[in-house]
Amino acid sequence: MSGHKGRIYLSPPHMSGDETKKIEEAFATNWIAPLGPMVDAFERETAAFAGVKAALALSSGTAALHLACELLGVGGGDLVFCSTLTFAATIAPFYHKGAECAFIDSEPESWNMSHKALKRAFDDYAEIGKKPKAVIIVNLYGQSCDMDKILDICGEREVPVIEDAAESLGARYKGKQTGSFGKFSVLSYNGNKIITTSGGGMLLSDDAEAIERARFLSAQARDPAPWYQHSTLGWNYRMSNVLAGIGLGQMCHIAERVAARRGIFDRYVRELGDIEGVSFMPEPEWSESNRWLTALTINPPAKRSSDLKAPPLSVIKHLESLDIESRPVWKPMHMQPVFEGSRYYSHCVDGRSEDIAAALFRDGMCLPSGSGMTDEQQTRVIDAFKEALS
Repeated sequence: MSGHKGRIYLSPPHMSGDETKKIEEAFATNWIAPLGPMVDAFERETAAFAGVKAALALSSGTAALHLACELLGVGGGDLVFCSTLTFAATIAPFYHKGAECAFIDSEPESWNMSHKALKRAFDDYAEIGKKPKAVIIVNLYGQSCDMDKILDICGEREVPVIEDAAESLGARYKGKQTGSFGKFSVLSYNGNKIITTSGGGMLLSDDAEAIERARFLSAQARDPAPWYQHSTLGWNYRMSNVLAGIGLGQMCHIAERVAARRGIFDRYVRELGDIEGVSFMPEPEWSESNRWLTALTINPPAKRSSDLKAPPLSVIKHLESLDIESRPVWKPMHMQPVFEGSRYYSHCVDGRSEDIAAALFRDGMCLPSGSGMTDEQQTRVIDAFKEALS
């Protein structure tokens, strides 16, 4: 390939300029602490956008998951079911609480939690008289799970759902915003997310009283007394007013950011989708993904001739040599050393067990997808990808 200028990152922050105005306002009013009008406004705006009654701005998505864990009373010896194809942060708070973790495979239609595998997990544990304290579902790479099927299964058994929507802000399921389906839902504003506050998260729920309890716990659980008094202990999890200002400036552009990432995904499909063995993450008819990351698999047909000779890690290595960041698909939780020995329920097709998540990890990778990517930069990525395959 010809020479190039500058590194292309997987999913860098995309600033509009509105963030600076909000930060300047925070400084001008001296609201620098982890509370203030920007935090209040960010919570109201996010709750309204997601279509829920209450929101709590926090220091990270992991903090939000931890508080959801506390609100549901998950403790040592309790059982939780979790999507296996995710980042470790999804399950870490439950693991640290001493919960037993059982992992649920993906379905090929969306790459998200398989309702068939979930039902088998429920049935299996029912035989020994045990049911989970919670089911944690993940909206992978900005795409919703098949919510109706999963919520029906959990609802019949009266088990609450935690929706990890860290990657899916702005995505929809049957026209409804993600982050609104769980008993508690979680957003992330990490620097690589579609909307960022540098670092931060949000806990969402229609249970406003529970969110107020989480607010109390997130601010060190200080009792309403004239001195520092504590009847219980909490955590220092609140978002700063300055970072909330960044979030407010970002939220003005959420529709543009989703449209840009979907456009980037569509161009990749147009220019790479006809290569034999290359398949992009599907989008079921009930889903409108925000396409946070463009994810694909490389898997040439076993019994057919193919020009496809490079596995995903070889492609990733070649792109890196050209200063282009890419990444494998998440390594499933049931394959992680820390969770060795945990139960795992694979997807079933025609009565046969198929480990969909393991296959996606083996064959999958993610291409640069930042909403600020230029046409020239994407052309560099496309050319490098084709070069790696040849």
